[in-house]
Amino acid sequence: MVRPACGSCQEQELTPAAAVPPAHEPVLLDEVVDLASRGPHRVVLDCTVGLGGHAQALLERLPDIETYVGIDRDPEALEQARARLSRFGDRLRTRQTTFDRSIDALDELGIGAVQFVLVDLGVSSFQLETGRRGFSFRLQGPLDMRMDPRDPDTAADLIRRLGPDDLARLLRDRGEVECAERLARALHDQRLTLRTTTDLARLVAEATPARVKARLKIHPATKVFMALRSAVNQEPEILERALPRLIDRLAPGGRIVVISFHSLEDRIAKRIFRGAATGCVCPPVFPVCNCGKRPTLGLVDRRPIKPSDPEVAGNPRSRSARMRAAIRL
Repeated sequence: MVRPACGSCQEQELTPAAAVPPAHEPVLLDEVVDLASRGPHRVVLDCTVGLGGHAQALLERLPDIETYVGIDRDPEALEQARARLSRFGDRLRTRQTTFDRSIDALDELGIGAVQFVLVDLGVSSFQLETGRRGFSFRLQGPLDMRMDPRDPDTAADLIRRLGPDDLARLLRDRGEVECAERLARALHDQRLTLRTTTDLARLVAEATPARVKARLKIHPATKVFMALRSAVNQEPEILERALPRLIDRLAPGGRIVVISFHSLEDRIAKRIFRGAATGCVCPPVFPVCNCGKRPTLGLVDRRPIKPSDPEVAGNPRSRSARMRAAIRL
């Protein structure tokens, strides 16, 4: 999945545009395929299959994949993925659910250990370029932002329900938004008049101080939308719950890959991977280990893998992507 190419966004882009799904460009595609090919991959679990870009490449380039389980909470994206991948027949199995419930989906399918796990976070081009979903500040649509339309709360519901202090905390913690308190007061004061994504984007642009806008390289609403979307869909919380369960389900030698587009999610993956890769945690003064802790993961690289310059040039939306990978011991 990809995030918007916000570096070139300008305020005039608030004008509604036609919602035409663009060509899907999965990020770090070659790196993902290379990691999968280096280890066992008979069963692949794609926790965020999206429009199926990574899935198509993996199924095409690795013909010995027997079962590819594609999970997604967005029914529209999953429908498109099924159509795109229909030629792979019984090799593909799909389920609509959140990826912290991927293990439950595996149990339903009668699948035990998996050899390769992919978690590609963020939103897809389809979601961003479909105005009626409410993910984009550039396209007019309802203040929705739900990946699964069955979920109860929209972004508008959150704005109307939360007080200014809670809104400020949401913006600050989930979006690292500058002037979070000021913007939260503006949102709270106008909460009953906000109807569309462009209403929200204009309000944020107007409420952001000129001195802050002058040094921003992105539209002032970018991080506000990201923070609200994160809260609506509980993205960090789901990642926090999911990763330990996914690691436990990996077969020895299997790989797990997390692609994130936000520092909060990258920090979660980094912490959990490093924790699983750590052995004894006894104090150095202990003559022998008393904790019994043994590492369950080996890190592919201690630093995140980033898109190459040619990839960023061809797909600017990939530039904030960070990939962390580990191997089950």
